Amino acid sequence: MALERSEVEKIAHLARLGLNEGDIPRTTETLNNILGLIDQMQAVDTSGIEPLAHPLEATQRLRADAVTEENRRAAYQAIAPAVENGLYLVPKVIE
Repeated sequence: MALERSEVEKIAHLARLGLNEGDIPRTTETLNNILGLIDQMQAVDTSGIEPLAHPLEATQRLRADAVTEENRRAAYQAIAPAVENGLYLVPKVIE
């Protein structure tokens, strides 16, 4: 299915797009290319392929849930101004 100039002008009017006279041939060609791509995709045999609700429904590879870094809380809290029971103490900001 190929679009003609008059059809592109009608589509542009319905979409409230202001096309210049010089843009109409390029827009017609672009729309025809898009429709050609759609025709190609519809021509692909998809029988036997189950539809997906989302294109990324594949199973994700998961990494092992293992600790990869050492606990450095004591080193970080050693330079803090005030610490109590492993928690940072900060001044009260709401009265």
